[in-house]
Amino acid sequence: MTGATVLTCGVLTPPAWAGFDPGGGSQGGTTATSKRDGHTIESRVSFSGSTRSAGDSSSSAVAPVGNWSPPACWYEPISAQQFSKEMEDGYNQVVNDPSQPDYAKEATGEYRDMYKNGKYKNYNLDKADEGNWWVSAQDPTRLNDPAAWECSDLPFWVKNGDTPTVKQAISPEILAELAYSRIKLPDTKVSLAPADVTKVNLPTWAWLDKATFKKVSVTASLNVPGLNIQATTTAEPISLKLEPGTPDAETFPSSGECAFNSDHSIGQAYAKGMADQTPPCGIEYLRSSGNGSFPLKATVTWAIRWTGTGTPGGTLPDGTFGKEQDVKVQEIQSVNH
Repeated sequence: MTGATVLTCGVLTPPAWAGFDPGGGSQGGTTATSKRDGHTIESRVSFSGSTRSAGDSSSSAVAPVGNWSPPACWYEPISAQQFSKEMEDGYNQVVNDPSQPDYAKEATGEYRDMYKNGKYKNYNLDKADEGNWWVSAQDPTRLNDPAAWECSDLPFWVKNGDTPTVKQAISPEILAELAYSRIKLPDTKVSLAPADVTKVNLPTWAWLDKATFKKVSVTASLNVPGLNIQATTTAEPISLKLEPGTPDAETFPSSGECAFNSDHSIGQAYAKGMADQTPPCGIEYLRSSGNGSFPLKATVTWAIRWTGTGTPGGTLPDGTFGKEQDVKVQEIQSVNH
């Protein structure tokens, strides 16, 4: 089932509020929209800092260590005016569509009446200054994830100052977790010496640019009448793991884990006169790559912390980001031929 089909079903049956896009990414604050079936739902969550967009499928995303993942769905508030407009637009879209079956039109009408003429009256527009409707929102990049459909409660009314009792109601901690999923990390490409072609049984030095590998942060904010919260999630590099791409190699140190130095650098840049030294971070290949190359993988582990409105925050699971780069290895006697 495609994302478009899933979102269409969301219009016809409760909850009708799936499909929020919790902000696109850029350097600076963003608020993105997610269009579905002719009308737009706009999330009020915005992101700033070192961000990537929700739809960015590049490898710049941090991958959590272990089974934890940021929330695929949550609940967030919208005003009575916006709720009324979305409900009416959705209702008119379905009932005026000749391709929709009668049962869908009937179900949509019953759903609308619950908020207009039933349990609630006219979408609580006469109480618009007293609270907000809370509706389910989803990460649009995870619609195939069963976790995206766990926020199945129908829209509910919450007075200003009250805390929703449902699990996954937006909070500083959930904002921090959403910010985690938006962190954009620098490209993990190590500098090597020798740079282009190394030699069998010759230690190859590896290091990372400390100007590039430093703390990065994303702030997620939600500011609507009755609720103004934010959280900042910060990733700090703590180690580099080298995987040579062949079992016929040794790493320095032997674990392949290179810790960051006190000055936030990692490894040591090769300089003239170091040929007889053992690199603090590096690789020694024991055989040639022939006419090809070995896929050296460099993975940086990032420690993740957060702070938020009214709370000192805490830690979130470490994240990793790795990338492969080709390394050519030649026999020593063949280099000068």
